[in-house]
Amino acid sequence: MPTSTPTAQLSAAGVSIWLDDLSRERLDSGSLQRLIDEKNVVGVTTNPSIFQAAITSGSDYAPKIEQLAGQGAGVDEAIFEITTADVADACDLFAGTAAATQGVDGRVSIEVDPRLAWDTEGTIAEAKRLYQKVAKDNVLIKIPATVEGLGAITAVLAEGISVNVTLIFSLDRYRAVIDAFQSGLEQAKKSGHDLSQIHSVASFFVSRVDTEIDKRLDALGTPEAAALRGKAALANARLAYQAYEQEFATDRWSALAAEGARPQRALWASTGVKDPAYPDTLYVTELVAADVVNTMPEKTLDATFDHGEVTGDTISGTYDEAAAALKALEDLGISYDDVVGQLESEGLEKFVASWSELLADVQNALKTASGSLSQARS
Repeated sequence: MPTSTPTAQLSAAGVSIWLDDLSRERLDSGSLQRLIDEKNVVGVTTNPSIFQAAITSGSDYAPKIEQLAGQGAGVDEAIFEITTADVADACDLFAGTAAATQGVDGRVSIEVDPRLAWDTEGTIAEAKRLYQKVAKDNVLIKIPATVEGLGAITAVLAEGISVNVTLIFSLDRYRAVIDAFQSGLEQAKKSGHDLSQIHSVASFFVSRVDTEIDKRLDALGTPEAAALRGKAALANARLAYQAYEQEFATDRWSALAAEGARPQRALWASTGVKDPAYPDTLYVTELVAADVVNTMPEKTLDATFDHGEVTGDTISGTYDEAAAALKALEDLGISYDDVVGQLESEGLEKFVASWSELLADVQNALKTASGSLSQARS
């Protein structure tokens, strides 16, 4: 593996690079393996939008859909079988990384059906079903950080299942996620689980914060507003890392760590830059600190590998400046609570919409495949 590239420097600085994408084509063509070999990728995240794009583009899934049609599978079953197969194969690809890092990296995430985001018991049941189906030690089950999701996070961790908590935008919700994580480990300990085998990341979304706040700043149209463009997302993420440092320095956490528990790492998600006025590596090189994950779309990974300037820790020591940036936004009348609430709602709506599109597309593909099979038999 290269040792002098920007991605290698990022890894050396304590950032685990995960790819925010997965498809059958990536697995079969060897492109994912090349990213592991050449660009320091040590994990993968998926979401409903990623699977919708993968399954509905090209013909890579046609044989599997035809097989499932022949078995009389319904659309929900078909999607479950396809997505879990991709994740299981990716887990195998990262098995060596997982072993070398004692399960810290080499992780592949799969998300519960987004329609269950407001259903605690439904999320718990689906998380267990996904975990049992993938049947790989290095899988992470993704659960959205909705209010209803918090109880599910605790319950799933209590079963000894590793979790990726996703769609976190607010600092208050992030602290609630950490509390849910520690509660899950406390319950897991009481049930006799080995805490050293339970892993978790908390996916804190970055770029969408700037997208929404910059829009509101532009609407104000003042010099003071213009001066704050592009500052909110980094400030929010940096204060999240401060919260991480604080919440994992308590007596409560020390008691769990003494039992072998590993901290829930902060993961920077939504790190592709949406505004071309900003550097395309902004949410990578400006969010470097020890023991974090940055999951990147391939475009951002390539940009980082090509011209990312890694200068070491760019988070520690920024907390006062970050807090001042968020206060300045409030002083201009931009409500932090309103922004993060809107972003959570929009994020969930986007995933549900992608899932609905995927259901419709796979339903049509199953129907077509069934028709072809019927003609062949006649």
